[in-house]
Amino acid sequence: MVPVWRNELGGLTWQLGDGPARRFVKWSPAGTGPGLGREAVRLRWAARYSPVPTVLASGADVDGEWMVTAGLPGRSAVDPRWLGDPRPAVRAVGAGLRALHDALPVSGCPFTWSAPHRVALARDRARTSARPGAPEHADLSAAEVLARLDDVPDVDQLVVCHGDACAPNTLLTDDGAWTGHVDLGGMGVADRWADLAVATWSTQWNFGHGWEEPLLEAYGIAPDPVRTAYYRLLWDAGP
Repeated sequence: MVPVWRNELGGLTWQLGDGPARRFVKWSPAGTGPGLGREAVRLRWAARYSPVPTVLASGADVDGEWMVTAGLPGRSAVDPRWLGDPRPAVRAVGAGLRALHDALPVSGCPFTWSAPHRVALARDRARTSARPGAPEHADLSAAEVLARLDDVPDVDQLVVCHGDACAPNTLLTDDGAWTGHVDLGGMGVADRWADLAVATWSTQWNFGHGWEEPLLEAYGIAPDPVRTAYYRLLWDAGP
């Protein structure tokens, strides 16, 4: 068992075995995040339409939740292989996100990630939590954040969003082709800019500045500063 990931909430992921037969075990402490049971349900639904991990088993006890999935081919877009050569990885993230949005049917999706739903959650969170933490939002009070979030942009296009479209959650082959997506616990119907705003933002965190437009070009869309700013603030207020 090899540890491969630890998130900021204390969740852990291990890899079992290697090659095509590898498996992954995820564990999340009780009371943190959306829960792995929620992710398992979403993965089972999405697997009918797009390459995502196959859920082999899942469960929960008083300490937390766990899930076992089959491995997908490829490595994360932020694997060291790509940190020195970001362009193929960035373009694969954009192309992979477009493919996911095109494949998952909005009409048959039972999950939501809509802005109004998330704003309501952010409002509840604001009563007990600190303000958003990104530097570009540091000067906003909690009241200002909520006021801006209440001004929801018109929907550009409804899709089934990934829900955490950061670069690490797209997998790539060694030649830079996308092979699938992981970590879909937040998946649901929303404006596609809810994903695109976060996907482009994550290129700054993972690869540095200058990679947002190549991602959007690979997706096949022009920049939209207004929707991007809105959905980044919404993400920062609580995904």
